[in-house]
Formats: sequence, structure tokens, C-alpha cells
Amino acid sequence: MKKIVLLGYMGCGKSTIAQNLSKITNIPFLDLDKCIEKKANLSINEIFEQHGEIYFRKLEHEMFLELLKSSENSIIGLGGGTPCYANNHELLQKDDVTSIYLKASIDTLYDRLIYNKSKRPLIANMDEEEMKEFIAKHLFDRSFYYNHAHHKVAVDNRTVEETVEDILKILA
Repeated sequence: MKKIVLLGYMGCGKSTIAQNLSKITNIPFLDLDKCIEKKANLSINEIFEQHGEIYFRKLEHEMFLELLKSSENSIIGLGGGTPCYANNHELLQKDDVTSIYLKASIDTLYDRLIYNKSKRPLIANMDEEEMKEFIAKHLFDRSFYYNHAHHKVAVDNRTVEETVEDILKILA
């Protein structure tokens, strides 16, 4: 049972890259947030609103463990904050896990997030300057956890196909 875990900041391309990787490798892609929503029968926003972040992080950790313990091969896409809570970053270093940090610059993340920020509760109500500062601070805070991944793949100025190719080389 091999697990490929993709992590990184929101907007780095985890879901898009995982879906493409899944098509090529025939390994199923599991989006951690979608798995949590299915199990809780609530959207991530509803979980935060009704139960708060601590409850969400507990669910997130439990679901991540469940996916890692599964006997199925899978590509798991984490939420941007997942590695930063409940010692989840330590799970990235397990022997049966290939963890890959999709590393994007602040400018790349900003350029990608500015167009669909309404779908991102953390940044939905920020102006451009606030958003750029928020991304920079968050990325700095989270980089310690992200850097626990076995591999780092830069996504700046790379197409989805080029990034998937980089990951396939790691998996070869």
C-alpha cells in the first residue's frame, strides 16, 4: 500500500495536479477535505461555522490517519493547513508515504488565488494588499511543516503537465 501525499499552500495546484497524476498512474485521488465533508455530511465552511476550527482539525487528523491506514494505493491531496496541526507533518515521513510539497512563490499563489478568492473563506473579504501580505505571512508560518515532505516540486512557471512529469520522475 503506497500513499502519495501532495501538500502545499492553497492555490499551489494540489487538486488539479493530483487529478492528472491519478489519470496517468491509475491510482485513485482522494481529496482530504472532500472525504471530511462526506463523513461529516457538512461542508468545510459549515463545520467551521457550527463546530469551530479545533473540531475541524480533529476530524481532519482522524480522516488523514484513516486514509493512510487504508490498504488501497492512493494519491491524497491535503488541505493547505493539514500538515500544521496535530503533528500531521510527522505522518508525511512514514516509510509507506511519498510526500511531495508543491512549492509556489507568493506571487504565483497570489496570481492564482485573486481570481477565485470568493471560494476561499480565509481570503474572500481581503483587498489585494491584505491578501498578498496574508499569503506571505501564512506561507512563512507553514513552511516549517511543508518542508517535512520527502520531496519538493517547484510549480512556478510550470504547466500542470510539466509538474506531473516532475512527480512521475520522483515516483519512478
